Amino acid sequence: MIEPVAESGSRRLESVGQRLKRLRLERGLSQRELAVPGVSYAYISRIEAGTRQPSVKALRKLAAKLAVSADFLETGSDLAAAEVRELRLADLELAVRLGESGDAEAQLAAILEESLAAGDRGIAARVRLSLALVADERGDHVSAVEHFEEACALERPSAIDHVGVLVTIGRAYGALGAVEREIALYEECIDEVAHLGGEATSTMTRYRIRLSYALSDAGEFKRAEQVLREALKSDPARQDRYMRIRVFWSLARLAEMEGRSRAALRYARRAIALLEQTEDDLQRARAYLLAAWIMNSAGDANGASSQLERAEYILGDGAPADDLAILKVEKARTAALLGSGDDAVGLAEEAIAIVGDQHGATLGTAYWALAAGRALQGDIDAASDAFARSLSLLETHKRWREATEASRAWAQMLRQAGRNDQALDVLDRSAGYANHLPLTETKLARRAPRVSRASIADQTPLKKA
Repeated sequence: MIEPVAESGSRRLESVGQRLKRLRLERGLSQRELAVPGVSYAYISRIEAGTRQPSVKALRKLAAKLAVSADFLETGSDLAAAEVRELRLADLELAVRLGESGDAEAQLAAILEESLAAGDRGIAARVRLSLALVADERGDHVSAVEHFEEACALERPSAIDHVGVLVTIGRAYGALGAVEREIALYEECIDEVAHLGGEATSTMTRYRIRLSYALSDAGEFKRAEQVLREALKSDPARQDRYMRIRVFWSLARLAEMEGRSRAALRYARRAIALLEQTEDDLQRARAYLLAAWIMNSAGDANGASSQLERAEYILGDGAPADDLAILKVEKARTAALLGSGDDAVGLAEEAIAIVGDQHGATLGTAYWALAAGRALQGDIDAASDAFARSLSLLETHKRWREATEASRAWAQMLRQAGRNDQALDVLDRSAGYANHLPLTETKLARRAPRVSRASIADQTPLKKA
């Protein structure tokens, strides 16, 4: 069969009649010469004039005579509809992975509709996964999870072939407060990889690292450390640069959540040093945000400010919603530490607007920064309301370190305002949070003297552990 000439932009706009005439003339045939039994030259004339649409049978006969496929004669493409959808989807999948989604969502929605109508479940599932990534990129974790679960109903994604998607959806579950579902997803992926003999692969190591994140978010520090130790035993964790970065990142995060800020900062700096040798600007910016979080928690506002400036410069105007929210939260915390109440309030309110009802732990920290800013402004009632919202969120998401520090700050504010009974109630609450922390942090918490309601007014403000 003669292969058709590659399409130009104008040829894609040809009607069936125009295409038939062009192909006939290219082959030096008259309408009579092209005619076959069942398709007269008069019928061909009407098709070329655009007054008659050819039947499927006529298309097949004429295509055979012209040495092209019936699909090409009808559409200008020598590919079947399913193959065309496959090619369109492959281009869009690449754009989404490269962060160049642009108007991809509308195009993906069109392919989804076509594939569902054609009963092509495999393509429909892949489209759903891409839609999940697009939604997650703009911070819409609810839609991301919905698309993912719809994809699973069509065709379960492979834990080996779709690592990026599954890790992204795991984070989305965490952002929505569904940490147990996040843990279950990573455990399912680990079981699948192990079943396929991938115990020592980078894929397995990556899932274990992500599982350690989720476990630490659930307050299961011992189990998180155990999973991380398993990850550290693997060859990829020792040899692959990006895997080593993930390991140091995880160690930093776990150490900070346990209250070991010095160790956390050491690990964060190792991750940054390795990232400086790569061209992965987004991950480098996120590493600076991690370092800023650790420094703010340690009370090092100047150090945090330096890290935040670097992160903001890299992220620019196109920062993903989640990263922008964290940037605003940490800038608010830094402003509060530096004594700028107005800046702290403004930045915290911006962060709260970005987060919405997602990322409960981040939202809790944002309200803590807002409370600190209101306290600096002298608005004790507004600060107390913000502290109460902060602790409710941090407690729900088992962020015991932050909850302990936020409650101490609240108690200190109340004592300075002469509200001693309220301060003591908050201190009791703080002691309850501290009991959830590992022994090292609990010991630090116990250094604060136990005070009575009668003597609280005479005590100096509590220092941060």
